[in-house]
Amino acid sequence: MFGTLLRFYRERAGLSQESLGAKIGFSKSQVAMVERGERPPKGDFTPLADAALGADGALTAAAKELTFSRVASWFEPFAEEEARARARYEYESNVIPGLLQTEEHARAVFSGACPPLDDDEIEALVAGRLARHSMLTRKPAPDISFVLEFSALLRPIGGRRVHQAQLQHLLEVGELRHVHIQVMSPQRETHGGLSGPFVLLETDDRRRLAYLEVQNCNFLVSEQAHLGTLFARYGIVRMQALRPEESRKLIEQAAKRL
Repeated sequence: MFGTLLRFYRERAGLSQESLGAKIGFSKSQVAMVERGERPPKGDFTPLADAALGADGALTAAAKELTFSRVASWFEPFAEEEARARARYEYESNVIPGLLQTEEHARAVFSGACPPLDDDEIEALVAGRLARHSMLTRKPAPDISFVLEFSALLRPIGGRRVHQAQLQHLLEVGELRHVHIQVMSPQRETHGGLSGPFVLLETDDRRRLAYLEVQNCNFLVSEQAHLGTLFARYGIVRMQALRPEESRKLIEQAAKRL
């Protein structure tokens, strides 16, 4: 992997990411993103880094074989399974799920990250998120289900225009026969999803996988005991949420109030 090789030569040279960036005219965050596999080396990055680190052409040779993944290396196993899953289920409590976000909404989400990201990081993350949207139109169509908290529909991320376009996009995606979007009633006092958001996958060979994300800490779950609990929990959450037709009306009402 190019990023791993870059880190090896950088550390061998005794340089920090910031120091290497200063030597070759790139920012610390750009160096970090290349090392993590989140963006490809652009422009003169590779030859300059090769020379600065005394890699004797190793980085240049590795770059020729580089295939760039638009998702972070830690997310790749899940993204690969997601791309070919026969079913995907998600409960989200705070924001519109990434698979349902418009480009402008996604950009606004990443622009508000804490700590802040630079422009290159934001654009790489947006590109990765949009690339995953192909699952919505894939053939054969997977079974896709979302349960959202009503509060996630109300936060005007990106401003009124972006927010309105995002709600309209939800309505359009919800018209796909294999996609089911449900909203948890704001009047419900309690429900099975209060422990936090989660994503579930089921593959063609009936394997199951779960993905959890909390405060930028990410977990892939493959233990059967935990998976059984999460799949059962999603079934309960789905029953407790409003039906798709009722949910659609709630989304339409939220859009009209803007």
